[in-house]
Amino acid sequence: MSGAKTNSIFNTNERKRARMNGADTVTSSTYNLIIGGMLLYGFIANALIVWLFSDFFTSLAINNYPIFIIGYFVLCLTGTIISLKSQKPIFSFLGYNLVVVPIGALLSIVLPTYYISDILFAIIATGAVTAIMMVLGATYPRVFAKMGRTLFISLGISLIVNFFALIFGYSGNLFNWIFVVIFSLYIGYDWQKAQMFPKTADNAIDSALDLYLDIINLFIRLLSIISKNRD
Repeated sequence: MSGAKTNSIFNTNERKRARMNGADTVTSSTYNLIIGGMLLYGFIANALIVWLFSDFFTSLAINNYPIFIIGYFVLCLTGTIISLKSQKPIFSFLGYNLVVVPIGALLSIVLPTYYISDILFAIIATGAVTAIMMVLGATYPRVFAKMGRTLFISLGISLIVNFFALIFGYSGNLFNWIFVVIFSLYIGYDWQKAQMFPKTADNAIDSALDLYLDIINLFIRLLSIISKNRD
């Protein structure tokens, strides 16, 4: 799995200003419904990719690993940039798909190596944590609003240290737990942030992308913890 929020690089003041300039607002309920619908769409798309194309992407990764990895990062980066730059829902939706599809391809390779029971448990745990963090983000928006820089720095440092720990053969759950905490807090942070922006369809799709990446990364880390505890 990517292990990081691909679009964290773009969480800049420029991005925030672009979102604050939104027009053609919708009601709050419609706005949140779009976010929820986009998240559901992304997860269903991932499930279908895993179900229908697991053999194809596994074969592609085995026989053309450099092409697979390069394609993965190029598509995710392109999708994130499109989402960042566009203020039109149709283009943001395109960017969203350019992130969802390669992540689905990666999941189609990773998930078959786990027990179904572990995957289901991780899905339930991820859903529970997501719901709790969204409630906390809505209840304590000022607290979560101050976390952005700290979370970004913590994520970067953790990724670097984790990389070197893997090189030296560390295979424990410490870093998985660290990332679970970081991505859980990111869900609360990105949810409260989504509520700050003008309620436009474009902002809803962009916010759904932020949350999608948080939730997918949280799911993968929880699945890894569950699997290692079983072993």
